[in-house]
Amino acid sequence: MDDKNPKSSSGRFRNWFTRKHKQPDPYHLDDRSDGGEDEGDDFMEDVYVCSFEMDPCTSTNELRIFVGTWNVAGRSPVGSLAVDLDEWLKPQDAADIYVLGFQEIVPLKTRTVIGAEDPTEATNWNMLIGKTLNENFGCPWLTPMLNPIPSDNYHYVKIPASERRASFSGVSDATRMRGIRSRTPRQQPTLAWVGGSKYKLMASKKMVGVFISVWMKKELLRKYCVSNVKVSSVACGIMGYLGNKGSVSVSMSIEGTSFCFIAAHLASGEKTGDERRRNYQVSEIFRRTSFPRSAKDDDNPHPLTILGHDRIFWFGDLNYRLDLGDNSARNLIKKQDWKALQEFDQLRREQEDGGVFQGWREGNIEFAPTYKYSSSNCNRYSGGLPNRSGEKQRTPAWCDRILWYGKGVKLLSYFRSESKFSDHRPVSALFSTQIEVMKSANPRFVDKDTIVPNIMPPEQIGTSRNDEEGKSTLLSLIVKDTEASSTHMQKL
Repeated sequence: MDDKNPKSSSGRFRNWFTRKHKQPDPYHLDDRSDGGEDEGDDFMEDVYVCSFEMDPCTSTNELRIFVGTWNVAGRSPVGSLAVDLDEWLKPQDAADIYVLGFQEIVPLKTRTVIGAEDPTEATNWNMLIGKTLNENFGCPWLTPMLNPIPSDNYHYVKIPASERRASFSGVSDATRMRGIRSRTPRQQPTLAWVGGSKYKLMASKKMVGVFISVWMKKELLRKYCVSNVKVSSVACGIMGYLGNKGSVSVSMSIEGTSFCFIAAHLASGEKTGDERRRNYQVSEIFRRTSFPRSAKDDDNPHPLTILGHDRIFWFGDLNYRLDLGDNSARNLIKKQDWKALQEFDQLRREQEDGGVFQGWREGNIEFAPTYKYSSSNCNRYSGGLPNRSGEKQRTPAWCDRILWYGKGVKLLSYFRSESKFSDHRPVSALFSTQIEVMKSANPRFVDKDTIVPNIMPPEQIGTSRNDEEGKSTLLSLIVKDTEASSTHMQKL
């Protein structure tokens, strides 16, 4: 500290503290300054305001988020798919959060489109995903036996702060304590946090064939406050309201940063004008997706719409095609001239023309078109010359895409996988993203909620006499600590 006079610094703080408490509530510390004479020399004031008002005192931590999309062509997950899923998710390069979007997890037939939702396929996919993520870390996959995974409409319920702090206190790595204000005595982790899987299902939502599944490392649930996990679906297929096309979305907040993940399946077709149908469905998803508040929500407000979030990821079979003849497209694919091919990509053109996703970003595409392959277990695109009997003539295209919007997001990789399970190839993106974590500006000072109850129990609040005693005692403790700090600094 530059001030060589401890009395001066403590005096300034005493004056500040006294000014602040000329209000009915002795612990109301909202205003930063009242324009008094000490404003020009406000170093001490800033330190203490940050110590008591946590809002302006934040740090940024980084998380790795894996986002993947896959149209599985109506096929059920089978045991042999585990190898393909392992190659796709690459769990050996573990991300903190896995967000997976699927399309056509059921055949898009009349019975599945207009009938009641059947959670079977969603449950099977969640089981296989959980098994793939957790067994690669040597974790016994106990969840299916102890708590069968919910399927078509599930979201995580926030862990109470007391349990989160208690469970986190057992973590041995001290570096993971940054950003956590644990104030309870050290306790052993509860059974819910011991052993078992490494990743926890955070949200799962199915609408006909569109499906989203979000997983997070359990250690993050102990380290950060994860709240307001919500799901939403928008059907905009047949007649504009059936679920053969549309989206399923997940909203969640990690500490002070909100995330939105949208898995979508848009209108198919490669005729001129079909891209406008897709543009319209995107606008409908933006308009109709909502995450309404409920009585169970915590006190922290959460975004109600997609664009209200800090970090947004939109992915799926978006079905945008190539405005290019079939033969010309196939020749560029043979040459692996992805840059030339992208000049004819409908999605890029629509973005440039302002038709859709203005201001959104996508990684550079350096892989072959992901649709349409001839059949399962085949690496040949459907159609072409000579045309094979019974095959659909489709110009290859980058139908499967991942886009994002918002600051604090860095793309690390954008790639496709080579599973031959369906006529689409899975596409993935790995991101590094920042989250805002509340912290104290001076680690020697604890949260005000820790100090005040010890000085003044809640049942005693209400009388002016107790108000004055609490204020005086609190002031004396802080000034004493300030003076001790200043004396120590002088000796250094």
